[in-house]
Amino acid sequence: MKINKNIRTVLAFAVTGILLLLIFFTAINTGSLSVTFGQLMRGMFMEYDADVAAVYDLRFPRIMISLLAGAAIAVSGVLFQAVLKNPLADPGIIGISSGAGFVAVLITAYAPTLFFLTPLFAFLGGVAAFLTVYLLSWKGGLSPLRIILTGVAVNTLFTGLSSAFNSVSGGDRTGVAAIVEANITQKTWEDVGTLFPYVAAGLILACFFIGECNLLSLEDKTARGLGINVNRTRIVISLVAVLLASISTAVAGAVSFLGLIVPHIGRILVGSDHKLLIPFSALAGAFTFLAADTLGRTIAAPNEISAAVIMSVVGGPFFILLLRRSKRYGD
Repeated sequence: MKINKNIRTVLAFAVTGILLLLIFFTAINTGSLSVTFGQLMRGMFMEYDADVAAVYDLRFPRIMISLLAGAAIAVSGVLFQAVLKNPLADPGIIGISSGAGFVAVLITAYAPTLFFLTPLFAFLGGVAAFLTVYLLSWKGGLSPLRIILTGVAVNTLFTGLSSAFNSVSGGDRTGVAAIVEANITQKTWEDVGTLFPYVAAGLILACFFIGECNLLSLEDKTARGLGINVNRTRIVISLVAVLLASISTAVAGAVSFLGLIVPHIGRILVGSDHKLLIPFSALAGAFTFLAADTLGRTIAAPNEISAAVIMSVVGGPFFILLLRRSKRYGD
């Protein structure tokens, strides 16, 4: 049985990696320009090619942002589910992404000179949203249902405020509207440079708390008996999860359900051990976001549908199915 499980885990990583490479090259060639793999390699490393240069400047930043944001959001979902002991926790559903997005909208609209600090301000907005959900959900303990319902309310509030500021700003797609609508059409290498260090730091921090995430799945008394300061550990891991969700929202916009779907698929394929679940979720999250963005560019061409809309269409029924199958959420 153990051998079969190990084989399944290796296959899950291998297949997901292959699918990621396939969707990567599909995304490169989705649009009016198309380049072969050989042409791409020559144009990037050997000699100038106008088509490759156009692809590199216009499509590669969008692809890189999809990969980085997808990995960050998926791992954020894993961490939130571990901390809250709630398999329905998702940074989009419980309002973290919308809180971060609202602050990012304010900075973009009224303090554009602070562009490079937008992820940090978005992080503060995400922390404020998380604390609001946590405090309003507390009633002699945390109920998974109360967390979800409170999160939906907080998410609706911040989403409405962001939409209002979008209307006031005149709907500038390269600024406020890009965050509100999770539109990454006009993203550049500058945006990639802004996002990358935060995502890298967040993912590395998440790996440092793999053992603690596994222990948090136990009863609190058992975890304390093993020498874990449960409350402090929850706070620290929550901050890492908020960081990953917030910085992604600041650049790519709010995307719901990705942090819900990917961890569930990960548990089916590689199990609940966070030593495997976190790296697999990062890989699968990158694939899922890029696949959603590529699909959105394809199905209504030449018009586009944002990855957030694609994830909502897919994730909504998935969320309802999980809710109906669970027997715990009426607590």
